[in-house]
Amino acid sequence: MSTTFKAALYETHGNPAEVLRIVELPWPQPAPNEVVVKMTAAPINPADLNAIEGKYPVRPALPATPGMEGAGVVAEVGSAVRNLAIGTLVILPHGLGTWREACVVAAEKLVTVPMEIEPIQAAMLKVNPITAWRMLHDFVSLQRGDWVIQNAANSAAGRAAIQIAHECGYRTVNVVRRAELIEELRAEGGDVVLVDGENLRDEVAAATARAPIRLALNAVGGENALRVAKTLASEGTMVTYGAMSLQPLCIPNGMFIFKNLRFTGFWVNKWYEAATPQQRAETFGPLFEMAQRGLLHAKVEKTYPLAEAKVALAHASQNKRGGKIVFDL
Repeated sequence: MSTTFKAALYETHGNPAEVLRIVELPWPQPAPNEVVVKMTAAPINPADLNAIEGKYPVRPALPATPGMEGAGVVAEVGSAVRNLAIGTLVILPHGLGTWREACVVAAEKLVTVPMEIEPIQAAMLKVNPITAWRMLHDFVSLQRGDWVIQNAANSAAGRAAIQIAHECGYRTVNVVRRAELIEELRAEGGDVVLVDGENLRDEVAAATARAPIRLALNAVGGENALRVAKTLASEGTMVTYGAMSLQPLCIPNGMFIFKNLRFTGFWVNKWYEAATPQQRAETFGPLFEMAQRGLLHAKVEKTYPLAEAKVALAHASQNKRGGKIVFDL
């Protein structure tokens, strides 16, 4: 057993590639109710970069290790732990920086993952698939055959929404910025994929035979979100979970008065804070089943060792990527 492990650390907010450094720390020792997890993979999410920059709503005390999600294998168990065995694949809890080779965690806070799921995929199940699942189930009562529209369809959350909606029998209109993504997202299960533009409402109506759309998922904001909102049927709901354009959501009064549209938001951190262990298990259950069957799969562009963190961060900051950047730990 190693006596030390590597961890990413930042002591001040700023450009991630400049303020992040890799340090050696003593190998953790578990208390009776804790386990030591040897990390296997941790993705770089936009929220991770925002946290290092100091732009995220949650600011951990500094110095801090970034990383909002990740997976690992139980390497040691405390004397009082009975429900976790060495070798079990687990997902790490919120609030624990995952960009590290090892960590010590209370056993009750870990989510056990079926061993049939690849560790790198398990590492990406906690944020985007949970976000997509909850948005598709918590705001509008959808039936098989109903339509959903979303922007940012090429994002990790957007792709998860496509895959989950397809399995649930919902049909999706997926709005993107680049025409080369159309066939790729159709292959993942997207029913309609359209490039954003001034004629979006008419194109959506033509592609769906003017079927009512009661749910929109918005991760962009600005003019794009307004064009998507205009495709909603009366009494429809737009759920905002991101702001990629950095522009506010500006809604004409008539959308409230004459169509009675609802505009609300979703933040997965808040869901985790409020969810009971049973609610978490009930959400992870179908996602695990989909992942085991190969129906829920996050695209990875490249993996990096933690020692190459600066290169990995620069890669993750690029706009036109074909998938996630992940630390292979």
